[in-house]
Order: sequence, then structure tokens, then C-alpha cells
Amino acid sequence: MALMVLVNTPGNGEHVYAPLEHSEWNGWTPTDVVFPSFLWIVGVAMTLSIAKRLAAGASKTQIFAQAFRRAVILYVLGLVIYAYPAFDFSTQRVLGVLQRIAICYLIATAIYLNTRIRGQILWIISLLTGYWLLMTLVPVPGYGAGHLDLERNFAHYIDRIVLGSHNYLYTKTWDPEGIVSTLPAIATVLFGIMAGHILRLPRTLSQRAAWLLGAGILLIAAGEVCNIWLPINKKLWTSSFSLFMAGLDFALFAMVLWLVDVRGYKRFLKPLIIMGMNAIAVYMASELLDQVLDAIHLSSGGQMITLHSWLYGFFTVVASPINASLLFAIAYTLLMYGIAYVMYRRQWFLRL
Repeated sequence: MALMVLVNTPGNGEHVYAPLEHSEWNGWTPTDVVFPSFLWIVGVAMTLSIAKRLAAGASKTQIFAQAFRRAVILYVLGLVIYAYPAFDFSTQRVLGVLQRIAICYLIATAIYLNTRIRGQILWIISLLTGYWLLMTLVPVPGYGAGHLDLERNFAHYIDRIVLGSHNYLYTKTWDPEGIVSTLPAIATVLFGIMAGHILRLPRTLSQRAAWLLGAGILLIAAGEVCNIWLPINKKLWTSSFSLFMAGLDFALFAMVLWLVDVRGYKRFLKPLIIMGMNAIAVYMASELLDQVLDAIHLSSGGQMITLHSWLYGFFTVVASPINASLLFAIAYTLLMYGIAYVMYRRQWFLRL
């Protein structure tokens, strides 16, 4: 959550260190790890939660009904983020970060409730293979099949004709959380479900951490092999990207599990726990405040600038543009932590 806020709110988008930017097209940066990790951990959490509820006697219908309600709320919150502050419904973005989480969570819940581990693995294979075939074999009118560049790929063609003016504001003709690329994103949640199954094994924590690490290494290797034919690409959420990022999540989670729950290094996690306990509230606050800062204009030096730019100017007094941009992002992240800390102290937790 902290990394998402940090990379989403630089002081100046033209002055950003490369690791804090998304990959321009093929390849990946640390920033590209953030969103798939959110989806992956959704799968982990829902496995542990749903399994516990089923064991307590809850019906599958009850569980799915609650999941549906949560997904609708998440989707609506996503719409609010992109509607605010202009509320121009003619260009309202209908897909996005929270919307993708909502859709993937709901579909993954349905798959989890109606299949066993073997079926869930088959769903992962089918989603990744099906998306791969769509992207490489289905022809795009005027271009043909198999193109994976920005303008000619099948996923963006579907976004153009289906979403139209409701695409992402900064691309206008396609959405990085688009329609077709949601398929491998669902697989990302299912990979998290696989990790949840490992966590529920009747083994010692050290053994479970080793299993997670081993799975992570295999998935990273699989992602790199698939990268030869279908490049790792976050904007397309390619099958190789889904494999590779799931592998990183398995490995990172295994290391944290071993350090925290096996070795007992817990004190340094408290700030992260505080921020994570109100992740949706922090995300909403971060996105909405950022839009407010860009919407308010002030007069400075005879010209009108945004409040965001005006605040960024204070950091340029003490640092170079790129470092000032980073300091602004750090200060903004600390502000969001402050909000989370106040909510934590008052025991205010936003639950869907």
C-alpha cells in the first residue's frame, strides 16, 4: 500500500527515478509488482477466510452473496475515484484498479467455491493459454494477428470498440485494466489461492515457507521462458507477466513468512500493519486528495499553477527536481500513513 501511494504521487511526473515508474512497454520495474501483488494477496486472503467460513457451516450461497456485495461496493468506489471531481459521465472511466480487483475477486470466488485444487489449476492454465491464443491468433482488422505493440494488439482493439470514450483518460483509446487483459488478471488471484492452499497444509511453518519459495522459483522460471514468445508486459497483463509476478509474490511472501513467523522479526512490521489494515481507505484518500491538488489552481509568478505544483515547488528549494519529486512522494505517503495511524488509534476500520 505504501509503495502504491509512493509511485502514484510524485511531485512532478517528468522527474521520477526509473524504478518508481511503470515499464514503458515490455519488461518490468519494481512499480509493476505492486498491482499484481494486490490481486495475488486477495487470493491468499479469500482462501483462508472462505475455508474457515465453510468449516463453520456457512453455505456457498451465503459466501458468494457476500462476495457479490463486496465486489459491487469496490466497483462503485472505483467509479467514484475516476468520476471525481469533474463527474463527466460522457467520458467516465468504467474500468480501473478497484474495478479490476472487484471483477477478479468475484470470479475467483465463484471458481474457488465450485472447484477443487485440480479444477483451480485447470482454470489458471485455461485463462493464461486462452489469453495467449487470443493475443496471438485472433486478427485485428486492418493489422492482422499476432501484433503485441501498443496500437495493433487485440486487447486494445477490443477496448477501443467496446469502451470508446470510457477508456482511461490518459490513453483515450485503451485501458491498462481493460476487458480482455482481465482474463490473466483472474489467474493472478487464482495463483494467490494456490498459495493459500499451501499455507493451510498440515506442515511446519518452515516447510510451508519452503514450499512457497519453491513454487515461486518455478513460476519465475516459467514466466521467463514464456517471455521468449509472449513478452512480460504489465499494460497487456500478458500470461508471462502473470506467471512471473505470481512467482515473485510466492518468493517474497515465503521470505517474509520465514522472517516474521519463524524467526520472530515482528517489530519492524507495525507501521506496515497499520497502513494495511485500512488499505481501501488509504487508497481512496490518496487518489481523491491527489485529484483535489490537481483541480485547485493558484496564481504564482503571474501564472496559474495547480496546488500540487505549488507544493512541489517547496521541495525544489532544497533538492534537485528528481529528488524534490521523490521527497514530495515520501511526504505524501507519510501523510497517508498519518491518516491510517489516526484511524488505527481510534479503531476505525473500513470493512466491505
